Amino acid sequence: MSTGSFCLVLHGHLPWALHHGHWPHGEVWLFEAAAETYLPLLTVIEAGIRDQVPTPITLGLTPILLEQLANATFQAGFVRWLGEQQARAVADEAEFAGRNDGHLAWLAAYWRESLAATLAQFERIGRDIPKAFAAHARTGRIELLTSNATHGFMPLLRRDASARAQVRAGVATSERILGLRPAGAWLPECAYRPGGPWTPVVLGGGPEPRAGVEEVFAQEGVQFFFLDAHLARDARSEGLLRRADGRVTFKKTDWEQATWDTARGWRSPMEPHAITSWGSPGVLTGLFRHPEVSEQVWSGEVGYPGESRYLEFHKRHGNDGLRYWKVTGPRVDLGDKQPWHPGDTAAATREHARHLTALAASLLARHREQTRSPTHPGGRHGVVVAPFDAELFGHWWHEGPEFLSELFRCLAASDIEAQTVSEFLAAHPADKVVGLPAGSWGAGGDFRVWFNDELKWTWEASYRAEDRFLGDVDRLPWRDNEPVHAALQAAARELLLLQASDWGFVIHTKGAVDYGYRRFCEHLARFDRACTIAEARARGEPDTVIGLHELADMALHDPVFPDLRLEWWVDA
Repeated sequence: MSTGSFCLVLHGHLPWALHHGHWPHGEVWLFEAAAETYLPLLTVIEAGIRDQVPTPITLGLTPILLEQLANATFQAGFVRWLGEQQARAVADEAEFAGRNDGHLAWLAAYWRESLAATLAQFERIGRDIPKAFAAHARTGRIELLTSNATHGFMPLLRRDASARAQVRAGVATSERILGLRPAGAWLPECAYRPGGPWTPVVLGGGPEPRAGVEEVFAQEGVQFFFLDAHLARDARSEGLLRRADGRVTFKKTDWEQATWDTARGWRSPMEPHAITSWGSPGVLTGLFRHPEVSEQVWSGEVGYPGESRYLEFHKRHGNDGLRYWKVTGPRVDLGDKQPWHPGDTAAATREHARHLTALAASLLARHREQTRSPTHPGGRHGVVVAPFDAELFGHWWHEGPEFLSELFRCLAASDIEAQTVSEFLAAHPADKVVGLPAGSWGAGGDFRVWFNDELKWTWEASYRAEDRFLGDVDRLPWRDNEPVHAALQAAARELLLLQASDWGFVIHTKGAVDYGYRRFCEHLARFDRACTIAEARARGEPDTVIGLHELADMALHDPVFPDLRLEWWVDA
């Protein structure tokens, strides 16, 4: 009997950056993530194949990220950027050698060779990163997830029609680019709101009936998504699911059963739970991030990336140059960082992989002990769900991909079952149905990162845009008037892009304040112009030269979702 299961879930996402700046905010985000995270993840999978070590990563590649990775502009720009980085390494090597710093000169040569290997890998896969991941998914080595089209923040969108369109556009894009339809989804910011009466956060208006986030995803065939652990802690027991003879039956429970029926694993982040907003059988499965595991990897105080031997992320040679220094120690000033020694890090990644494996084993064993009962004398089979931003591994934490390789080796040698989420759920489906409160994985566990006094105006503008667009779709003759249809499609793309949660995030966290303001306002202005053009065309007015140039500009800057359908906002 295995101790339990372990599911590593990586969330790959970057907002639409192509044609919207280069450095420090823009396309370089994408180039660095491809070189430092996405291609190294492919290397982890390929090394697992070579060494016969399973690497069952459940990987989310958001639809807007897929649009970029599959775009010819990215593919050509990435090759140019890699060449520029190699030239930088050559120049650094000469500079360091000229001042008799042999170790830094050696590191520059190390980067030159590493960048050349990255370029060779990119060419070897035909410059198509999504296709390479999809090929591994088809063999069952990994599992891929979908998400909202542009990472729209589901709980605060004004209308259910907008929420449905985000999911429909996302699922369609994943299927078009990957050639497969993912079973699971990454819920942007792990942000959830149950169904029921809801009052918009700005612009007034009384409570409105709204669908739960789980209902919107389930309508498009999504079977599971991920939530933060505090939502499980505050869950309300709704019912039990029993499976027999190929049938599933639902037995209603009272709201307090989760409090006293502890041996069943209610509210545990180590148990999958079916989710409902209405006290009925759940419509999909929620899996919860385990807080102790997350802290070990993510925490700035005790997390593995803070190890002194690892490469320091924040210090570069020049403003946007290469990195040559190690973490050195906690709270060490950037000026006092010591040179990095790549050969010293293998022992650290092995140590950390063993530590995480041991932690997972102890958590799973404790779960079995706590859930012993007459029906489960050996305790219940639990799961440690470990969701992280994919870009942590390789980009923020250079040694992250090697840590993952070591982790899968350790798991393979243990009595823990490393599985994709679909593999786990096929063997251990949810047997409990819960209602959940609203929340996210952001600061405070609520929505304060994405809605606050600083961002209130963005939601006012976004809500007005939603209402205007839905009004135009309702009354303009786009079904039999191609010019109107084309202009409304342009408006729809800009609406999806302005709804991205990223703009509010980088404004609130001060990561890229000006860029966040600019991007939101640009998409809002383009949306407004596209609607104005559609309305003029519907009135039979001739196009203006400026209007045609504006539509062409939108097509050049934001060539996303070529299969966009206005019906996504209409059909219930």
